[in-house]
Amino acid sequence: MRTGNEPVTARSPLRLRFWLSVWGLIWAAAGTAAFVLAGQPGWAAACGALLVLVSVDMAMILRHIHQGPHYQPGRDIPPYEPPRH
Repeated sequence: MRTGNEPVTARSPLRLRFWLSVWGLIWAAAGTAAFVLAGQPGWAAACGALLVLVSVDMAMILRHIHQGPHYQPGRDIPPYEPPRH
């Protein structure tokens, strides 16, 4: 919903989120492998769960990147009235 006070050129930093997800994916995979080799199944499971979470987040980020820009009303469109409760 538009309230009229949004920045006109606001964009989501999807590419930055993607590269941070890559960084997290690398560290989560390395942590999982290191804890498996060290014989620490609890920590390996925690890093594995983090690995799954980062993978899902990366998939969502890639989906949003591939969707492309969405329609945003221009300056000539007046803001919507906020709902009254």
